[in-house]
Amino acid sequence: MTRISIFLMAVAAGLLAALGGKAISAQDKYSVQVPNGLSFSEIRGYEDWPVVAVSQVEDGLKTIVANPIAIAAYRSGSPGNGKPFPEGSKMVKIIWKPKKNSEAPFSVNVPDKLFKVEFEEKDSKKFADSGGWGWATFDYDAASDTFTGDGNDAKCGYACHTLVAKKDFVFTAYPKR
Repeated sequence: MTRISIFLMAVAAGLLAALGGKAISAQDKYSVQVPNGLSFSEIRGYEDWPVVAVSQVEDGLKTIVANPIAIAAYRSGSPGNGKPFPEGSKMVKIIWKPKKNSEAPFSVNVPDKLFKVEFEEKDSKKFADSGGWGWATFDYDAASDTFTGDGNDAKCGYACHTLVAKKDFVFTAYPKR
């Protein structure tokens, strides 16, 4: 082999090793979980779930989506009709930092960087002492493209959600379409 061939093979091997290392080091977000068992894997496919509502809080823009079980309950009037959500209901809040849309002819905030993903799951056996619901918050780090649990366990949302205990611990209604 010539020196050029050996050099090219070495460069190719180095590139493959670097790319392979990048692929190996990429996080599988579905392996992340919070204490007491709620895992990102429990909301696999949430990116394609129907939208329940949107909301704006001081530090972010939220899109709330739900799995088919929860969407059916929402469409039948839950949580305002006094009926609880069925077992297996799941809602996800996708939260972005807002930015001004520089192209719009008026002032409008749009999603910028992903900030966190939160979810709640109805499982009355697993979460009997928190109204039948478990909650999880996964903070997103754009620099490393990774999610981490926020350090709270699956019952972290219970204290706040007791404010809407009569609505099965769910704040967000399904608005008219």
